[in-house]
Amino acid sequence: MEFNPTLPKWTQIADVLRRRIATGEYPPNHRISEIRLEEEFGVARITVRKVTAALRTEGLIVTTPGMGSFVTEQAAAIVKGAQD
Repeated sequence: MEFNPTLPKWTQIADVLRRRIATGEYPPNHRISEIRLEEEFGVARITVRKVTAALRTEGLIVTTPGMGSFVTEQAAAIVKGAQD
């Protein structure tokens, strides 16, 4: 992914994940791996954690200590509603 230098990387990555959730590429209960996101986007863990924090605040993912972060059941509807 080529990042827009005028926007924070974490917001751009969050937008990509929102699109993946909206299209069903990341269905409910899909595990969001911080390590995979770091590797895919070539960013530091702190950047990925900003992404997951934002998505958690929006109700798109839930994080369970020791298990990871997962797409919520209502995430696709939330994203689609925000786009309308």
